[in-house]
Order: sequence, then structure tokens, then C-alpha cells
Amino acid sequence: MGTSMSGGGRHRRRVRIALPVAAAGVAAAVTAALLTSSAGAATALPQPTAAPAFSSPSPAELKKRVAGALAGDDTAGQTNRSSLSKSTTIGAGSSGSVIDAKIIGGSTTSITSAPWMAQLHYYDDRGTSRTSDDIGFFCGGAVVAPTKILTAAHCVKGYNWNANGAVVTGTAQLPSADGNLSGGTVSGVWRQWNHPSYNATTIDNDIAVLTLPGPVKATPIRMTTSGDTASYAAGKSAKVYGWGRTSSTSQDVSETLKAATLPIQSDATCARTYGADFVKGHMVCAGKPASGTDSGTTSACNGDSGGPLVVNNRIVGVVSWGVRDCVEKGAYSVFAKVSSYVGAAYARVDDTNISGDHRADLWVRKSSTGTGYSMDSKGSSFAARESWGNWKGVNVVLQTDLNRDGYQDLVYRRSSDGAVYWTRYVISSGTWSTKRIFDNWKSRTRIVTPGDVTGDYLPDLLSVDSAGVLWIYPGKGNGTFSARVKVGSGWNQYNSVRGHGDFNGDGKTDLIARHKSTGAVYLYRGTGKAGTGAFSGRVKVRTWSSKTYNAFATVGDVSGDGKADFLARTPGGTLYLYKGTGKATSGIFAARISVGTGFQQYGIFG
Repeated sequence: MGTSMSGGGRHRRRVRIALPVAAAGVAAAVTAALLTSSAGAATALPQPTAAPAFSSPSPAELKKRVAGALAGDDTAGQTNRSSLSKSTTIGAGSSGSVIDAKIIGGSTTSITSAPWMAQLHYYDDRGTSRTSDDIGFFCGGAVVAPTKILTAAHCVKGYNWNANGAVVTGTAQLPSADGNLSGGTVSGVWRQWNHPSYNATTIDNDIAVLTLPGPVKATPIRMTTSGDTASYAAGKSAKVYGWGRTSSTSQDVSETLKAATLPIQSDATCARTYGADFVKGHMVCAGKPASGTDSGTTSACNGDSGGPLVVNNRIVGVVSWGVRDCVEKGAYSVFAKVSSYVGAAYARVDDTNISGDHRADLWVRKSSTGTGYSMDSKGSSFAARESWGNWKGVNVVLQTDLNRDGYQDLVYRRSSDGAVYWTRYVISSGTWSTKRIFDNWKSRTRIVTPGDVTGDYLPDLLSVDSAGVLWIYPGKGNGTFSARVKVGSGWNQYNSVRGHGDFNGDGKTDLIARHKSTGAVYLYRGTGKAGTGAFSGRVKVRTWSSKTYNAFATVGDVSGDGKADFLARTPGGTLYLYKGTGKATSGIFAARISVGTGFQQYGIFG
């Protein structure tokens, strides 16, 4: 795994000049028509009937993409000779040998040992009959949720994965030339995200997430937490996985999955080796100093880009870059440091939204008519509303994704009896399914669907009962819940308890609550635990009386920058967007942005 650590053709590599294909938005909005159904109750239940617009490529098309990627000879992120690789001199940090990316000195491993491994195949024939301008390469990745693949930004930025990509999971073998997947499953790519500050020249902020159009069976692996320091201690044993080159003298990649054990190196060691090319806090290097030849060297190499560096069954690094041919004496493999990026990446794991891009949208209901509407986020504003039909008879509607399938669900409460329902899109049938999940919640003062509170990557549900006790209902990832767990009492002092995602950038789900008498707004930072320790002590971040704002919404990352945002409405009907900063202080939000007027007409915000 070196230069950028992606790989191309199975046996040959040559430098090819190729222009990047711009990434494009990929999914249309979930729209409109609703079907009323009694569902065994007097009050009809609203239910979406329209399907998301995305459809997966045909098996033949996916097979073509995999074959093209395997036959290709390009390296992801390298699109012209001048930017082919970073330059560095081992020990000097100036010009000299070049950064390149494989696993050399590793051993064969099974998919049972690494069930979360994913192969990322990219092939673009550029719409011509010529082969000279084709782009074909592959990278590694890791399944971090049923529809989410964590990988490197240099494997994603500038490429249209929806139009040209294929992801293979569930197998340790690379596909054969005739398209045999050796028991694996191939998927298209629905949408893509790379860190907005990724720098192709310095290979900094080298982290990305691909979203698949449907969940895969592969067992996910979790990312490490933002506060993890133990995994990065010098000498800590880590494992890297990939299908990249196995020799510095051959361009051949490995037909089967390889793993290698690498000791973590200190920042000081990495900086002495690579100088300014190594960005402390953003990168981590690992391995013993390369010997100068294959013998005595254990290293990541070309084709391993985007693959995981794992400590204690958590991803601590993503294969990013290294020296060309991977064995230059004294060199180490370099990885994106996941603890620094878990906040931004977690927002992508939880980024389901109505329109299918990576920006959270807003669902509202008009008070006078009961009509529901969705509004597609444009980053700092919302598009014109789209009708979802009649949503009378409910008094709570919440946007979520209880089964982590990448399609946004709705949780709503029926006014007449307090029954709570979950409606979700069923990919296999192309229809919506509604299920009752709780009975007699009429007296619950707050219901919140903030995402994963307990740290297991499965979305949870919270409620405050009439006595002011906050409960967590740990989700099982299928719309059912484990036994509720008590967090604490006194929560009826708040007239608003909201949450959707991570507000302070540590990759853990938080809550924001407003005191009903003082207007003080508090951040409750999630700890990733259940029970009384689910949230750390509250931090006051604002004072907003009901005369300032009388309605709030937390729908996730509206701006698409990897941070959870906050929406607040004035009594006069102006809706303001407070973009998250990732801080856990009074600086939690950037300056407010007006996203429109007339919002006083809506009584329910998702």
C-alpha cells in the first residue's frame, strides 16, 4: 500500500494519463402519493407508496464493471504524470523517492476472519470504442454498516461510483476472469462521500464512505472512537488487510485476501521518516522499517488502498499512502487516522435522507390541512416542498432509519390511542411496510430517534414518560428493540428534547434539550453506553426562550459537511439553520442562516 495505495489490473501496471470523471448526484427524491389504511384502528394511518428512484445496475452491467476494473491498470487518485505520486526522501521530507501503495510479507486469510472486507471495482470506458482512454482500478474497503463502506478518499474523489462502480463482499477471492465471484455478492453504489477537506496533492484527510443501494450480509466492523489513544500507542499490534501487490518486483496483485501484522509507530518516528508529508493527528504510520527488499519487509502496497488497519476488532486506520514499490529502506505504511475522522464518517453512516444524497432533508406537516411535505436540502437552503398527502391523525413524525438499510424511515404516533408506528421502504418488493412498534404512548412527553446511542451501530429510540424519566429502547436493527433501559429522571424540565446524529464530532450520538422556564439550551454528549451513563453532564450552549424560537428540528447533517446541524423556528415563522461546528461549547453552531419564512404554518417537524 503506497503512493496512493489503490491498484489496477491483475498482472500489469503502467502509468496511464487519464482525466477524472466528476462525481454526480445519484438519487431522486422519494415523492408523494399516500395510501390511507385502517391497520386495525379507527384512525386511518398515513403510508408512503412512492419508491425511491434509484435502481441497482443489472448483474450483467456489474459483471462488466468488475471485469473492466480487474483488467485495468490505473491507480485511483492519479490522473496525470505530475500528480502521479507524492515525493519524499526517507528521513529528509524533500524530493527523492516517490510515495506509492500492497501487502508484502503478509499471509493468506479467510473471509471468516475478516467478514467485513470489501472489494471496490471501478471501470469507465469513457463512452468510446477505444480502450486507451478507459479507467480501471480497484481499492479495498470495509463494511461499517449494512449499506456503508469505509474507504479512502483518493479511491472516491473525482470518480462517479454510481455510474461505474461495483462492490464485492462476502468472499476472500478476487473474481475470476469469467466473472465467478467465489461465493461473493456484487452491488452497485448509490451515493458517495469523501471528506470535504481531502487534498489530492498531500493525500490528507483521506477518508470516504460509499453507500450501497441495499444492505449486504457481510458482518460490519466498527470504527474506533474519537477518544481512543491506546490503539495508537507505539508498538501496538495492528492488522492490515487487502488484495494488493505482494512483491516490490512484480505488479501482480493477490488473488486471495492477505493480512499482515504491523506495529504502530509513534508520530515522532513517522515525522522523522516523512517530514512534512506526515500530518500529525490526521495520519498514523505502522510497520517495521522496510528492509529495501521483499525479504524482511512487511508492508501495505498497491491495491490495498482504502482497506482497514484493525486493532481489537475496530478500524483505527485506512490505507492511504507509502513509498513506491513499498520496500524502500526505512519506510513505513501510512494510514488515515480514523479516530480523527470518525465524527465525519459516522455522519455518513447515519446519512439516510428523503432525496438519497448525503444531505439531511426536512419533513413537515401543515397544521391547517394535515398535509405532509418533504423539503430537499440544498446545503444552506431547502428546495420547494413536495406533498406527501394527508397526514391527519398523528401528532409526532420522526425521520430515522431503524433497520440501517440506507433508506429513510418514518416513526409516527397516532393521536387517538398513542400507538407508535414504523413505516419503511422494502427494497425487494418496492413497497412500503408499516408496523406497530409501541402501544399506548399517548402520555409520552417526548419521543426521539437520534440514531445509535448505545455504540453498537444500531439505531435506538428514546422517550420521556409522564413522570419525566428518559428511557432508551436499544434497537436491534430490524425495527424491534431490547428491553428498555433507564437513563435518568427530571427530563420533563425540558420543553424540547431533540437529537439526530453527533453534534460535537466524536462519532457518538448526542441530545439537545431546552429548559422550559429558563430557555437554557443544553448539549448532552453521548458516551456510546446504555443506562445512566449514556450521556455525560450537560453543557449549556445557548439561551433561547420560546419568544426567540418556538419549534426545533434535528434531521441530521443538512449541509453535508459531516457535522449534525440544528433547525430553529421563530414565532413569526422564519426557519434558521445552525450548521454544526463539531464543538461541545457555546461555539457548537456557526452563525445562523435563514432558510425561509412562512414556517409557522407547520405544526410537526420531523
